[in-house]
Amino acid sequence: MNILRKQPIWALVLTAIVAAILYWGGLATDRYVSRAHVVLLSAEISQPRAGLAAILPGPGGNDLLMLRDYMLSTDMLAQLDAALHLRDHYSSETIDWLSRLSSPRVATEEFHRYFLSRVSVVLDEYAQVLRIGAQAYDPATARRIVELMLDLGEAHMNAMGHRLAEEQVSFIEVQVTELRERMVKASNQLLSYQNTHGLVSPTGTVESVSSVIAGLENELAKLEARKAALSASQSESSPEMMRLSSEIRGMRRQIDVERSRLARSSGDALNRLSAEYELLRLQSEFASELYSTALTALETTRVEAARSLKQVSILQAPTNPEYPTRPRRVYNITVFALMSVLAGLILHLLLAIIRDHKD
Repeated sequence: MNILRKQPIWALVLTAIVAAILYWGGLATDRYVSRAHVVLLSAEISQPRAGLAAILPGPGGNDLLMLRDYMLSTDMLAQLDAALHLRDHYSSETIDWLSRLSSPRVATEEFHRYFLSRVSVVLDEYAQVLRIGAQAYDPATARRIVELMLDLGEAHMNAMGHRLAEEQVSFIEVQVTELRERMVKASNQLLSYQNTHGLVSPTGTVESVSSVIAGLENELAKLEARKAALSASQSESSPEMMRLSSEIRGMRRQIDVERSRLARSSGDALNRLSAEYELLRLQSEFASELYSTALTALETTRVEAARSLKQVSILQAPTNPEYPTRPRRVYNITVFALMSVLAGLILHLLLAIIRDHKD
């Protein structure tokens, strides 16, 4: 005792260690821990996304992180408290005053801090497994906390998925309606143009007229060749030469007529009609392709929405603890004693240094 009086630091350290032994050795209330290991699975289809679907967000790879964040949120705590009356459970007077919640009417922030000290949700990033643990002062409550966290977490993830899927489907449905109207408008413009000019396909007519002109020019070349051959033996006034000359002139007039149908400075020349028709046809085809792509995207999104349910697959079901594992009495006493001795040594050394400087 004389030594302790002379060394108040070590007396204080010894007193703290004895207090720790008394508290963790007998006064601290037993806590039961329930644990569960889960993974988050879904039946989503993995396939390339094209068209309108490509601009929409795809399935994320952070589902487990979002589930973990929700499980540790005040929203989760509010639902757990409503179902299990956690405020009353954690503030029970049967719990030692250092371990229990100070009052069932504490502020939400303080209650949430206390909740986080009694619940752990750890993500194993390598195995993509969520390890959940909850502490309570009886085994049934500890297990119910974990079970409710799993049920509420799964429901929340599905609600998020459904809301996103509905927004995606609604967005694409609007686009499909607009693109259908655009396609119908382009198709009606094309039909109106065909009816106005009495041509189903001006491009085909141009090709037909060009073929006729080529045939006429071929016949003209033959007639001119025959005339050149006869001119060596007959005069220009001979009946045969006059007949050939007449046919050549008629052939040339017909060629000019056909050519004027293809191109002229005014009027409905076929080349202009063909160019306008091709523009309208391309616009109609493009609108039709966009509409087809939008329909495909809509069906793909509907299938994905139907299969976007998240399922919390349990690797280890919430355990029903048979004996308390918290607090870790021997561990806590040992660590506290070592830290107290270390603190005493540091304080003793500091005081010795101060005394040496004074001397």
